[in-house]
Amino acid sequence: MLVRDAMSTMVLTIGPTHTLRQAARLMSARRIGAAVVLDRDTSGIGILTERDILNSVGSGQNPDIETASTHTTNDVVFAAPSWTLEEAAEAMTHGGFRHLIVLDDHGPVGIVSVRDIIRCWAPARRHPAELVG
Repeated sequence: MLVRDAMSTMVLTIGPTHTLRQAARLMSARRIGAAVVLDRDTSGIGILTERDILNSVGSGQNPDIETASTHTTNDVVFAAPSWTLEEAAEAMTHGGFRHLIVLDDHGPVGIVSVRDIIRCWAPARRHPAELVG
């Protein structure tokens, strides 16, 4: 199975000046764990994750003042839609992260997460009655 088969195509894109509270609200409303941060001034693509926000708030920083740019990971590993899920899982394991931005020739087209990969690899859910006997 390929990354294109597992990735979420609902990509939340924010700017570097969004506050962490704004980012958290947008992520929460979409029930997603990461946002792509596009900095049009530098043509850079980064990622802001729920863990980044949690670490900031947990250290006492104010989410109404802290901006995405300060907490964005810019040293990003990108996946191609044609990668296998094994390649994506290996990149995540090696890098110690849970999300990969998926790029094609035109920019971000999706995000694949550990959860997406597990959903594809886990056996189909069966009704508890089917598991007996």
